[in-house]
Amino acid sequence: MSSKTIFVSADHGLALIYFLQSEVVSTLQQAGFRVVVLVADAMVGPLTEQNAGSGILFEGLQLDQAASFAARERGEFQWWLQFLRRVGGSRQINTAAMDSYIRQVAVEEPNRRRLLMPLAWLTIALLRRSAAARKALIRSQQRLSPQIYADLFDRYRPALVVASTPGWRLDRYLLREAADRGIQTATVIVGWDNPSSYSLPGAQVDWATCWSGIQREELVEGSDWSEEQVNIGGIPSYDGYFQRKWVIPRGEYLKTHGLDPDRKLLSYACSFVTFSPNLPNVRALARLVSNNHLAAPSQLLVRLHPNHFLDVPLFVRERREIQNMAEEFPYMHVVEPAPLGGDLGHYSGEDMPEKSSMMAHSDVFITVYSTMVVETAIHGRPIVSLCLDTPGGWRTPRKYSLPLSKIGNWPTHRRFREAGAGQVVYREQQLAEAVNTYLEDPDADEELREDFVKREVTYTDGSAGRRTGEFLAGLV
Repeated sequence: MSSKTIFVSADHGLALIYFLQSEVVSTLQQAGFRVVVLVADAMVGPLTEQNAGSGILFEGLQLDQAASFAARERGEFQWWLQFLRRVGGSRQINTAAMDSYIRQVAVEEPNRRRLLMPLAWLTIALLRRSAAARKALIRSQQRLSPQIYADLFDRYRPALVVASTPGWRLDRYLLREAADRGIQTATVIVGWDNPSSYSLPGAQVDWATCWSGIQREELVEGSDWSEEQVNIGGIPSYDGYFQRKWVIPRGEYLKTHGLDPDRKLLSYACSFVTFSPNLPNVRALARLVSNNHLAAPSQLLVRLHPNHFLDVPLFVRERREIQNMAEEFPYMHVVEPAPLGGDLGHYSGEDMPEKSSMMAHSDVFITVYSTMVVETAIHGRPIVSLCLDTPGGWRTPRKYSLPLSKIGNWPTHRRFREAGAGQVVYREQQLAEAVNTYLEDPDADEELREDFVKREVTYTDGSAGRRTGEFLAGLV
């Protein structure tokens, strides 16, 4: 049995959805493999209890030790390696998201790093032009391995190690140790924007499975994977959406949030708050609803972003301001992403019934360009991408701000716009018109949304988990 064990690294909540709330792991088990899922140490007990009788084993990822090694062992050098990996992808793909991150680092990092940015720009220019330089960078990091998983490797002797990134996170140390032992490694692409935002692997990884032909092209052209290494398996996390298995009945869902069944439901999912505030978007929507400036009486449900719960004063302040607005404006309500626990915080994505029902029951769904534009399109609901700028941005020293109107060329954002899968609003004066378009004709842009979904996720029949599990099983 020991030669038939597969390690699965799921170090964050979205990865837990990918593996445990789809058919990925169950397909591996049906193929005869023992599956050991490696998670944040604090989650081992709860997940073991939740999955009692499933045959799945859970072990800790020892992330504290991994983080300590990253900071202690040539910490500054490792930081620069991670930075160059993230932004050093080939210029053969759209690098707009990576370029924004470079500018953020140039503003926010300590002076000792900012002084080195001219040299970093030269290195990035070389990496973007030279596959040989990119491959040398990936090889150079292999020796930086803390070897903290020896007990797990010796006890289980896995034939394959699967991670939810190709070493973009602390999973790089697990993957490096596996490579040192000659064990096959594979990565699954969990996030929509991951291949165009995080670039080069943090370890030498043998195989990848991704959402679509678009992502495979980003991996091949941007990060030098060969086409033979990259499988298109769809996105298992969304199988439940296609199967409608998470949707709470409308009446029950509205009652949970104190919503009025006789009013149209506008939902706004806050986008990441790293570069720009959500407040102008939320305030404009709250005024629109409370002043009854729409084609039908409406109400607003605002979903906070997981980053709102990080220990960052700017983000905490915005969260509280949004919560206070719900007290100020009639017909406005707020929902929080549910915390998973441990080190995962609210960035878990595990409240799938809440998310799925919010999208399914929205008359119009509004966000910036978050992944939820794909998820909402799967639910067949109209989408508005609302990009109202905040004059002066965050107005905080050494805090990088990027106007929302300037991020439309990021790879995933550009694809949404070019697909015509929803309307994009840059000025508050346009907002009522865009929302009313969909309130009056919910089927507007329906075919464009469907085409968008097919291009981005490939398999729309709820089979991605099984297909991905079969691919991984076939590697051993």
